[in-house]
Amino acid sequence: MTQELPLMRKATAVWLVENTSLTFAQIATFCGLHELEVQGIADGDVASGIIGQNPINSGQLTREDIARCEADKNANLVLRQNIAAVIQSTAKKKSEKYTPIARRGDKPDGIFYLLKYYPEITNGKIKKLIGTTDKMIDSIRNKTYWNMKNLKPRDIVLLGLCSQSQFNAVVLENPSEESVVVKKSAKKTSK
Repeated sequence: MTQELPLMRKATAVWLVENTSLTFAQIATFCGLHELEVQGIADGDVASGIIGQNPINSGQLTREDIARCEADKNANLVLRQNIAAVIQSTAKKKSEKYTPIARRGDKPDGIFYLLKYYPEITNGKIKKLIGTTDKMIDSIRNKTYWNMKNLKPRDIVLLGLCSQSQFNAVVLENPSEESVVVKKSAKKTSK
């Protein structure tokens, strides 16, 4: 099991050396550094240009925990929360769909294609596929789009606005009423 370390370990060690009476071993254990490196920080030989970072302000330590370890030289500091893990988990969240600048002019044609050949499709599904706004979808649906006369229904997969698997997942998720009727009539004729 790996030990969770504070964010900006050397900067945290600099602050702890300058602002507490903790032993070098306690600071080294908490920051994941060697004891001699912490001693070098105290002597000014190591990390001379690093500005100390207060682990209390970032929520990694409490004053009480520092006071407890200052009183008992055998006690170790305990990291309250791993800020680095919190930052990484928020960075992994799905970002908005990015469309290259060269493809952005094709979005209205793609929306027109979806509305023409899949009229039951919802605005949410179109936004999921193409990454556009409700205002643009509604203006094309209501034929009030400023450049409506020049729109051509073009396949969004061929335009590169989404992949075929994304298209299938969204459009075929709820089949249209027409395809259900076609499937029912095919079953009747086969009997």
